[in-house]
Amino acid sequence: MKVVMGLGNPGPEYDATRHNVGWWVVDRLAYDWGFGSFQREGRALVTEGPVGEETVRLVKPTTYMNRSGLAVGALAAIEGFDPSRDLIVVVDDATLDVGRVRFRPEGSAGGHNGLKSVSGALQSIGFARLRIGVGTRPEGVDLADWVLSPMPAEDEEVVVELLPQLTEAIAVWIAEGVEAAMNRFNR
Repeated sequence: MKVVMGLGNPGPEYDATRHNVGWWVVDRLAYDWGFGSFQREGRALVTEGPVGEETVRLVKPTTYMNRSGLAVGALAAIEGFDPSRDLIVVVDDATLDVGRVRFRPEGSAGGHNGLKSVSGALQSIGFARLRIGVGTRPEGVDLADWVLSPMPAEDEEVVVELLPQLTEAIAVWIAEGVEAAMNRFNR
């Protein structure tokens, strides 16, 4: 089983914020792949279904960004699950221009508290991640204020128009691995 975990914050007040781009991607995957609605499972909303020959679980932690790792515990119960091969975490990146895409096979949290929480829970940095640029923080603006603010309509449009391509990119990760996704979709 492959797991795509999109990080974000629960609650309608966060829906349109930069920090919830991971949830946008996972919601789009569920729609594009015809999965059922998300159901509460522990500390996450979960849905799953087939993509090609693989069963894929989509996960949206409901723990708030800084505690996203609390939703990872349930993954350990999946027989044969290996985070270095079977997990990709989708996050916003406030160091990348809007619409930039970066697949990585592993790495540090790079200041992202959601990734830091997941790494801590797994006791490893060895899992794939997909970082989506949400615009660089303007000088003098607090990072938390920046990522928790709604995107301007033109920036949101860039990310929304990118979602179909990200469905294709995640399908490549599922079938061929992170290196193939990096080679074809990083920009």
